[in-house]
Amino acid sequence: MTAPDWPYAVERLARHHHREAFSCGKAELDRYFRELVGQDERKRVAVAYVAVVRGSATVAGFYTLAARSIPCPDLPAEITRRLPRYDTIPATLIGRLAVDENHRGRGLGDFLLADAVTRSLAESGRIASWAVVVDAKDDAASAFYRAFGFIPFPDQPRRLFLPMETVAKLPR
Repeated sequence: MTAPDWPYAVERLARHHHREAFSCGKAELDRYFRELVGQDERKRVAVAYVAVVRGSATVAGFYTLAARSIPCPDLPAEITRRLPRYDTIPATLIGRLAVDENHRGRGLGDFLLADAVTRSLAESGRIASWAVVVDAKDDAASAFYRAFGFIPFPDQPRRLFLPMETVAKLPR
């Protein structure tokens, strides 16, 4: 989806981006993006990326990334057998991902997720990360991530992960 006619570009969130008009239809996500994401960035607990309409500061979607650790006992046994015997392993969390209502139905959510996992893989070469983790807000979000190969944690079906080994094999 990076064809010349693709109308979006992904950038780090900056002051010039228009956050106040963003509306994905979920009050919790809208409030977070409009009021709290800047605070999370300043405190270094999350980094935000925005999809903007090319040539403008209009935000069409966003996602956040943060460091996370996964307790090994939380993972499926068939996976932990192949991992080092540590209590936890490093991961990258996609904390939030949302698309503005005015930009739905164009594949932007897929594009943002692909950008997030690709960026996570690239950074895992600098700061170790075994997987990308998401906490789906509802069943529809869980189905969205599962369609991309994310695997649910056995005891937490809305918490899902995608090993970096799998991300590395995805087509670019």
